[in-house]
Amino acid sequence: MTRHTDGSLDRRPLGDLYIRPGHIAILPDSRLLVAGGGADRSGAGVWEPNAVVYSPEGEPERGFCLGDDITVLATDRSGGIWTAYGDRGIYGGHLESAAGLAGWSSAGQAVWAPGAELPDVPLHGCTAATDGDNVWLVWYAGTRPGGTFLTRVTPSTGEVTSWPSPVGDPDGLAVRDQRAVLTSRDHNRRSTQVTRAELVGDAWNITDQRRIRVPGRMVLHCGQGRDGTLWLRAGDAWLRIEA
Repeated sequence: MTRHTDGSLDRRPLGDLYIRPGHIAILPDSRLLVAGGGADRSGAGVWEPNAVVYSPEGEPERGFCLGDDITVLATDRSGGIWTAYGDRGIYGGHLESAAGLAGWSSAGQAVWAPGAELPDVPLHGCTAATDGDNVWLVWYAGTRPGGTFLTRVTPSTGEVTSWPSPVGDPDGLAVRDQRAVLTSRDHNRRSTQVTRAELVGDAWNITDQRRIRVPGRMVLHCGQGRDGTLWLRAGDAWLRIEA
């Protein structure tokens, strides 16, 4: 089901769904991307598809593999796909998963991988967001205290910049210019911590932090941030939080 800005709803049945859905994201031209969290190898050692692109009519257009143990998935306005992985994927033998973070085309081709510009080696992906042409990936290194980072990628230029996260292991993020909102759920409970931060110089400084009660239980993959708005799923409801 897709809700448009005017409040109207589109319901789209998806045909031939052969994966267990773990992530869903919007692609240009009203297409949808549905992906599973894990990936399997065939008897010949080939990684089998764990993501499917669906047409506006709900028909599968193509399938491909986006790596193993996907903990974070987001799409940008040009149709790029951005993923972050857990330790099973990082140490499981899949090339792109091993880097911890990855960028893909909407055809499933790997187009970006992190290099020496990262401040540490990713161990676990936390959440992601988009802000205009920028993509934000939040990840945890685990090699030292406070080792959670916000990494901004600008696909058009290849520029990559990282900052220490003001919150450890957030599950939701939205960014607008120099402001950010991050959430940290109380898993399987009806509450979450909302943190607001502002980029001042070389650091994200917390400006407000409070715990709020939400309509439903909080679970994994509950936050999607796009262009300064965090959509937070709580049970069967979606909350809208502006950065």
